[in-house]
Amino acid sequence: MRTIQGVGVSAGIAIGTVRVLAAADHAVERRVIDDPQAEMDRFRAARDMAVAQLKQLRDNVAAEFGENKAELFDAHRLMLQDLDYAGCVEGLIAQDKVNAEFAVKSVAEQFAAMFAAMDSSTMQARAADVEDVSRRVMNVLQGKRDSTAQDGSIQGDAVQNGTVQNGTVQNGIAQNGESHIIFAQDLAPSETAQLDRAKVLGLVTAKGSANSHTAILARTMGLPAITGIGDAFDPTDDGHVAVIDGASGAVFVDPDEATLTECQRRKAEAEEHLSLLRKLKGKPTETKSGQRVHLYANISRPSDVAAVLANDAEGIGLFRSEFLYLEREDWPTEEIQFDAYRQVAQEMGDRPVIIRTLDIGADKQVDYFNLDHEDNPALGYRAIRICLTRPEIFKVQLRALLRASAYGNIAIMLPMITSVQEVRDAKRILEEAKSELRGEHTDFNESIQIGVMIETPASVIMADELAAEVDFFSIGTNDLTQYTLACDRQTPSLERFADPHSPAVLRMIQMTIEAAHRHGIWCGICGELGADLSLTDTFLCLGIDELSVSPTSVLPLRNVIRNH
Repeated sequence: MRTIQGVGVSAGIAIGTVRVLAAADHAVERRVIDDPQAEMDRFRAARDMAVAQLKQLRDNVAAEFGENKAELFDAHRLMLQDLDYAGCVEGLIAQDKVNAEFAVKSVAEQFAAMFAAMDSSTMQARAADVEDVSRRVMNVLQGKRDSTAQDGSIQGDAVQNGTVQNGTVQNGIAQNGESHIIFAQDLAPSETAQLDRAKVLGLVTAKGSANSHTAILARTMGLPAITGIGDAFDPTDDGHVAVIDGASGAVFVDPDEATLTECQRRKAEAEEHLSLLRKLKGKPTETKSGQRVHLYANISRPSDVAAVLANDAEGIGLFRSEFLYLEREDWPTEEIQFDAYRQVAQEMGDRPVIIRTLDIGADKQVDYFNLDHEDNPALGYRAIRICLTRPEIFKVQLRALLRASAYGNIAIMLPMITSVQEVRDAKRILEEAKSELRGEHTDFNESIQIGVMIETPASVIMADELAAEVDFFSIGTNDLTQYTLACDRQTPSLERFADPHSPAVLRMIQMTIEAAHRHGIWCGICGELGADLSLTDTFLCLGIDELSVSPTSVLPLRNVIRNH
């Protein structure tokens, strides 16, 4: 057995034979031409043909995966029609008297290098897009057939140096050569969108990233996918049996019996979950008596959106934005944060995305914040307290959130609130950020919703006054339990005393819900208790409006609610 570690970009387990796709030959000969005008006309005709192909591909993707996923190929068409792009190609043809193929390839390399050098991961991903559309134009110029698979087959040249078994199914592995795990150096977004899901079990590439359009499409298609295996890519794996785990990024070529058995067990569990998804997907989260509850999911990073959508959550109830800080060695710039928030908003479409502002401190420490040592950090300098005393940090995040609100249904949630004044101070800084963006003529949602986390006894006691200031409450039951029962949740010896089912905690939740409803705002739960099925009936009786849980808890919870 050979084990390879890559980057998991689309969750799921696939077991099957490997088909290695050889890298396409994109070699282009430089030729001197006598008639630059005729060559420019040739380029324009090829570009128009490529645009028409992308229109067909866009319609195919929209029909199968929805309009929001098809927008990628609208962007590809606009890229080809961009005056700067076309002008550079035609300028090279006119000045250097080179053939159109060479001019397109040269300009593509120039634009791709420019995008790859940018700080924004979204813009870096555009490097692959410009290469993809340019290859399409070069294929037309070279007379190659459109790679859009009209018959649903897998496109590309397979390395024929492995033997695929025929005719039987052994140990749950398809042996008939019909379905494969695709190994490739890289896959362009258009190539990924054209794969026939009936014939592809999963994807493994040497290059690529979690933020690439190829990764996003793989998640949309429900294909387990792993990128970034680098030099471990080996064409001689063609025809061998492999297991891939799209969550962990692990690849097992010629797995031993123990590994295969364990992966088959996990795959069966996933298929059972998928069966539940098919049964409940699109069904309203409401009780038999018609009580409706919004069922959202919690995430920590943009790549988690795939699991949110795969589990049919109605929105994101908690995006823990501090992970943008925790996973870096220096401050995330406004552009980096905007990039992350926009990506999530766009992928979620019209579904709500509630983003919690920076919640650093206590058990989440970041060296470059240079926070002083505290004997009791749970009661110390954390979350909103950092933001209000270091507004230069807070405003960067608020500007990024506001800018991203122009791309989706974003709401802002303030953590660790203990007083009305804290909310007013935060709103004042938010208004300053709004004023700056208006002066810069930058679009944002003027009516963006603001909510607070209820996770301290003080916020429960002041819930009526707080409700007059905000649009919603979200109860953080982990900290609320800790502060209500005076038990540090990081101390194992206190576990028997830190009972989240305590009547005191449940009464705090009841008081919060009642205060919210008195003032006409909604109230949800985003802590661990939200997924505690033994309390679901209690929360429904208390009138909870929303529950936000881990993505994998969404469907079991929906099932319980629908049977209440």
